[in-house]
Amino acid sequence: MPASARKRPRRDVEENRADCPFTVTLETDVNKKANKRRKRGDQPDPPKKVYQQLSPFSPVGKFKTHETLDLNYSVEPSAKWQEMTRYNSFVLNGAKYFSEGFIYVANDASIERQQDPAGKASPRRRTEDEWVARILEIRASDEHHVYARVYWMYWPDELPAGTTDGRKYVQGRQPYHGAHELIASNHMDIINVVSVTAMAHVNHWVEENDDEIQNALYWRQAFDFRNLELSSVEPVCKCGQPEHPDKTLVGCSNETCGKWLHDDCLIHDALMRAYERLGKDQPYIPSGEAAKKLEDESDGAKNPPLSPTETGINETQQTIDVKADVQEKAEVAAIPEEKTESTPDVTAGEVAAKGDTPGRRKRAKATNGFTAKEKAAKPYLGMFSGSLKMDSSPPEVEIVDLRENVKGGAKSWTEPLKCLICNTPIN
Repeated sequence: MPASARKRPRRDVEENRADCPFTVTLETDVNKKANKRRKRGDQPDPPKKVYQQLSPFSPVGKFKTHETLDLNYSVEPSAKWQEMTRYNSFVLNGAKYFSEGFIYVANDASIERQQDPAGKASPRRRTEDEWVARILEIRASDEHHVYARVYWMYWPDELPAGTTDGRKYVQGRQPYHGAHELIASNHMDIINVVSVTAMAHVNHWVEENDDEIQNALYWRQAFDFRNLELSSVEPVCKCGQPEHPDKTLVGCSNETCGKWLHDDCLIHDALMRAYERLGKDQPYIPSGEAAKKLEDESDGAKNPPLSPTETGINETQQTIDVKADVQEKAEVAAIPEEKTESTPDVTAGEVAAKGDTPGRRKRAKATNGFTAKEKAAKPYLGMFSGSLKMDSSPPEVEIVDLRENVKGGAKSWTEPLKCLICNTPIN
């Protein structure tokens, strides 16, 4: 069955949106001839012009259903579309746009911002203000009727429910998507070029070349609109997740291994090692030069340098215990203790009105700001933190002890990086 390729349904009346009378239909049964018998006297249907679009996008990953994003389509009204002249470019508000170029296209949010006097001076927010598209073809009947056939680029947040990513169903942004990442698609539409707001710069990012993602939008994955399928992304690290373009990958220095590892996974491994050694109450006792440095710091704290001695001044003592005066102490003691007998009776109805259940304790949803699920996966949360130090040789993870109840020992130290695959120290 033919499928509509409209990205967003247009309302019947759009006062602020540039009008476009054309619709695109994907043709999935092009090779099947219509063999239905016509009754005598029936006029044959006018032939429908079917076009083929070769996709300009060639992702590194693969699709399960179709090998490419190529598709067949038709445009209605067909005759009016065919009558128009094809152009290589168009000029709008002094800017020239070419076929095969990327553009920003206004949506409802950008229209509202443009109409808001306070919003005109505010900076543009990419996900709310524009869609991004690639121009496939430009046609016009005159300077007032210029249209572009486009492929939409998706922000990851726009991935619809039911999208397949490998063996699972997903919706919206995934953990491996970068802040400036787009997803190429074969989602076709025809727009009035008056909706174009600016030229967009979009690079194809091949994961071996990180330079492509520094100063522009980029895409590495593609979305097949016909069956809501994402192209595959190469997994890395022990966790099996793809590379995150905004984060660091660290390569194993063992030539027989050579695997790439996420910085977050390496930090997690170092924190787990620290937690398993020290637990909740054991201080970190360094050895070697680190231990001597810690001892020197401790001696300095115990014996701070004294001011020069002065004539007639008594010898300075190390410390003095400070006690509150009697009046303050009496005021504190005057506060009565809460007793069960003095507590007024509270009915079950009053308790229920406050949202509590009589006879039951409130179940804590989080401890120290972390849920039980988070603590189970990362038991060190709230006790240790870590950061990757790539400028060290070899690179290390700096651990900071956050446990306030633990006395003595060092409060920060470094842990070596170890490959999560072969367990070799990373140099």
